Amino acid sequence: MLQRYVDSGVVPGLISLLSRGDETRVEVLGRTAYDGPELQRDSLFRIASFTKPIVAAAAMVLVDELRLSLDAPVADVLPELAQPVVLREPDGPVDDTVPAERPITARDLLTFRLGLGESDNASLRQREEELELHTFGPPVPRTPLEPDEWMRRLGTLPLQYQPGERWLYSTGSHVLGVLIARVTGQPLEDFLRERIFEPLGMSDTGFTAVDPARLTTAYVGDDLLDPAAESQWLTPPSFPDASGGLVSTVDDFHAFARMLLSGGAGVLSPAAAAEMTSDQLTPKQRAAAADFLGPETGWGYGVSVSADRYGWAGGLGTLWSTSPVDGTISILLTQRALWTWPEELFAEAVAPAW
Repeated sequence: MLQRYVDSGVVPGLISLLSRGDETRVEVLGRTAYDGPELQRDSLFRIASFTKPIVAAAAMVLVDELRLSLDAPVADVLPELAQPVVLREPDGPVDDTVPAERPITARDLLTFRLGLGESDNASLRQREEELELHTFGPPVPRTPLEPDEWMRRLGTLPLQYQPGERWLYSTGSHVLGVLIARVTGQPLEDFLRERIFEPLGMSDTGFTAVDPARLTTAYVGDDLLDPAAESQWLTPPSFPDASGGLVSTVDDFHAFARMLLSGGAGVLSPAAAAEMTSDQLTPKQRAAAADFLGPETGWGYGVSVSADRYGWAGGLGTLWSTSPVDGTISILLTQRALWTWPEELFAEAVAPAW
């Protein structure tokens, strides 16, 4: 079924993984680019929003160690957010604001309820673009800013909603990355490597491609987005994008998914793993987010959560789902941006597993 989409040129290649218990099935089809060499099992993909649950897990490591409190104000570490203001009306002008009713917390960042995110307010989106924050859209191109300057500029934006009021994708992850770096006193990638990647054997995951020869080419439809030979992932970023900046392999991400399914595997406490994968939204918040998340779907920490599964998608062409009921993990990696997939690819090849 999947081979048809490679043979017809819908995608240059793909890797699918299905596991349950000790059994894992992997299919590697096609090429790293339409004119590239054959895809290999260890080829590197831009996993985009798969980055979010990985960074959320890193935050929960700090919660487990009592170095971060979910419900304490983040302003002690992120003073740029010490005095947030909120738009008087969600669709109003950016200079018509009121004070926030309460401080922003780490829980707000993890659940995407800090009051900022993918916005339908044109003025707010324009201001974000002028500030070069790059919180909207794909992680290409990168923001040129360093983390401290990025936070300074973000702090000048008004929130669209009061903290805790509404789910908005996905600025919380960007801010969470800066929070982790400041709490730990080390670059975000160093902490991820020390506490997530190395314990799980994720040696190919990072903000820079560990082996340029294994990097795939990214497309939006048939158009080039990020050619492997000239990729932005060949050089370290000035701002480690905790929302969508990681590259990885199918086996690396499978190791992360198995860690969550097993209850933390020594990386997280069972309680932290369970909380990450439990719906945190109120019925009203879930209903307001339904156009983005889908019907009857909520949000944990970096993952969507429904009645029988959790997981997420990467906008540059990746899908992941875990079913705790029977222990099934499904991963699909492609190089074609998700929003350009034809409907039949979802209907015939993807929807049954997700």
